This record gives sequence, C-alpha cells and structure tokens, in this order.
Amino acid sequence: MIPFVYTGSPMHVVFGSGTITRLGSELERLGCRRALLLTGRRDRAAAEAAAVGRIAGVFEDAAMHTPVDVTERALAVLQDLRADCTVAIGGGSAIGLGKAIALRTDLPQVVVPTTYAGSEMTPILGQTEKGHKTTQRSAKVLPETVIYDVDLTLSLPPALSVTSGMNAMAHAVEALYAQASNPVTSLMAEEAIRALGRALPRIVAAPTDRGARSDALYGAWLCGICLGTVGMALHHKLCHALGGTFGLPHAQTHSVVLPHVIAYNAPAAPDAMARVATALGTRDAARGLFDLAARLGAPSALKDLGMPEDGIDEIAALSVRDPYWNPRPFDRGAIRNLLRRAWAGLPPDRLEEPSPAR
Repeated sequence: MIPFVYTGSPMHVVFGSGTITRLGSELERLGCRRALLLTGRRDRAAAEAAAVGRIAGVFEDAAMHTPVDVTERALAVLQDLRADCTVAIGGGSAIGLGKAIALRTDLPQVVVPTTYAGSEMTPILGQTEKGHKTTQRSAKVLPETVIYDVDLTLSLPPALSVTSGMNAMAHAVEALYAQASNPVTSLMAEEAIRALGRALPRIVAAPTDRGARSDALYGAWLCGICLGTVGMALHHKLCHALGGTFGLPHAQTHSVVLPHVIAYNAPAAPDAMARVATALGTRDAARGLFDLAARLGAPSALKDLGMPEDGIDEIAALSVRDPYWNPRPFDRGAIRNLLRRAWAGLPPDRLEEPSPAR
C-alpha cells in the first residue's frame, strides 16, 4: 500500500469545439453583469460577441511574468468600471493577470485559454517586482469557470504551440516525482505527457489538424491539474529565477530547461523517469524530451533566449536560496553544470550522483 492524500480543485470546466459561445451563459450562471475583459486584440472580438453585453471594459496590457505594476493599473481600471468579475482570454499573461486581480479582490473569474500553459487549473500565482519573481498558492486565484475551445487554438503558430506544450509537459513531468505525488495525479500526468507527445509533432506538420489541437488542449488541461494538485520542484524553481531575473520568455525557458532538470533528478526518481519514457515511447526520459524539442524546432539554448553567460552563477546561487522540495537535494555545483549545458544548448547529461544538500 502507498499512502497518499489527494484534493481535487472545485472548478467548472467546459471543453469542446465552439464553446466560446457559452461565455455569456457562464457569466449569467455566476451572476456577473460587468466583466473586465483581459485579452489581446486577437481574441477580443470573439469574447465580446460571446459575452452578450456583459463586458464593461477591456484591459489589453497584460505582460509576461505578471508584473505587479501592471496588476495595479488593471485594478484601477476595474474599480473605475465597477466590474464584478474578470474574463481572461489568451495565454499565460492574461490568465496570470486575472489570477493576480482575484487574489486582491476575490472577484469571480472566467478563463478561456488559447495556449497550452495550463496555469488556469492551478492555485499558483507567480508575480514579478523589481526583477524578482515570487510564487504563492491560494485558492482565491482559482477560476470559477474555465472554457476550453479547440477552435481558438487553430491559429496558434506552431512555434508557440510547441513551446507552450513543452511548458505544460513540465508540469506533468514534475508531478510524477513531487513531494505530494499520488496515484490519481500520476495517472493524469502520464496521460498528459502521452497526449502532448503525440499531438505536438502533428501540429507542426499540420497546424489546423483539429484532432491534434484537441489532444494538445486536453493534455494541457491535465498538466494544469497536476501542477495545481502536487506542486513544484527544481524545474520550476530554475524557470522562475531565470524569468524573474533576466526576463526570459516563459514557455521557451521551460522547453530548454526541462530535459536538463530531468537528467539531474533521474538518479533519485527512477520510477518517475520510467513513466516519462514510456509515455514518450523512448528509452531515456531526459534525452527523449531533448530530442522531442529538437525535432519540433523548439529552442535548445538559454543563450539564444537572451541569458548572459555570466548569469549562470547568479541563477545557481538563487536556486539554492529557499529551495523547493526536490527528490534530489539542491546542489549548487551540479546545478551550475546543469545551467551551463542548458545555456550552451548541449544535450542533457547524467550529472554526478546525488550529494548532500549545500
């Protein structure tokens, strides 16, 4: 027997094709009449049409890594409009802003994701202020309703689809060895990795393949549940430090770092690595993830994302400051080597065996 604790998130999820048309009825169900719409120009018209006169105003300045000053500007708009909820439609920037507003106001949220980040399913909020990114967990940031519409992802460029999908996959991979891992979440994680692993190559080959898009969105939903249920480890710690310190693009950073962290953790989590490899149809989890990203044309080097080489030591030092739980202890020297390979775009390396944390 393996003892475990599992807690499900109390969210209403609508998944399908053309489901954006349910936005108005979902707002009505929540008793919301004056929504602040958080979106870019691409999705604005679809949301306004579907909301059936329940949009009080629009805020289009959501930014990557959820800067606190942007949240404060959005809050001022929300108060001026006397909005009673938010509708976030788009990727992680819009969704993160909606969560930041909910943390401060406890207003209802409806979220319509158009990428594969999966953050809409988590009680986790990452915010950036003065070049430092912090995360916190709160049930207040969970959306009341999430609407998944496969049709809205058909125009997502393949390159962004790939990095967004790899970002989502990182949530599922870490869930397999997280401190609070459990049989239910592990089943979801393996299924999510399998769904994204088969969907992303098909999207690159045929971007409007509706079946592939459905598989990817389904996989991203599962990945988000995994992250929200069991938490984060070294991979997310590094990505948060890299994004907050150097402003690196969120999804691309996840795509580069993931295979290297998996190589780092492999000696301490062999069962999890076996499940990742099985889901991907490969012999080695770390190399399988690296090869998949390369085959899909995803970035492979942090230097290509704008990270300076002299930042490697800084991130290694930040990683061991208030470390997340991880199956292998945080070792500054080994993490520095990990980052050096990720910076240069080298394949993941089975680093030295776990040593005592320092």
